[in-house]
Amino acid sequence: MARSIHRRSVLALVLLSLLAEEPMHPYRMREMIKERGKDRIANVAQRNSVYQTIDRLLRAELIAVRETARDERRPERTVYEITDAGQEALRTWTAEMLESPAREFPEFPAALASAMVLTPEDVTARLEKRAADLTTSLAADRETLQAVPELPRLFLLDEEYSIAVREAELKWIEGVLAALRSGELTWSEEWIRAVAEKMA
Repeated sequence: MARSIHRRSVLALVLLSLLAEEPMHPYRMREMIKERGKDRIANVAQRNSVYQTIDRLLRAELIAVRETARDERRPERTVYEITDAGQEALRTWTAEMLESPAREFPEFPAALASAMVLTPEDVTARLEKRAADLTTSLAADRETLQAVPELPRLFLLDEEYSIAVREAELKWIEGVLAALRSGELTWSEEWIRAVAEKMA
């Protein structure tokens, strides 16, 4: 049995899913992640992250070396395949991730918790930019979804979820912006100090 079955990560899950389809080398895995738009859920910006995750999966015996391909024009490439333990880990991780919300630590809530270090006007400007960026990315992603109508919905669930979450975020930001613009939500250094003293 795999030693690290419970030490899961999003990238490890994505790599195991790819290897469940067919054996492949790391470069191909990274390219397929980007081609399929899965780089929005698994960070592969640094090529090294794929290799480090593959090393971890290999040590845990969730994948194995199938062959080393040699080509005169290219460097040596190792082709990996998923093991039986890897198949079991893939099913277990997927089930666990589906049923239980994870404690994640995204940047946006952390920035909201520190918003009072900026002025209300600055927060308004920053949130307006975020809302504009969200609007643009949502329009592009909706277009992408419509461009592949023949693809079964099962393969687009992650994209649907991402769109739904960002739509909810955009709606919430618009509500906060309305409160900032109307003056319903505002603060000053004196007011923050008064609140801090009251809570001390």
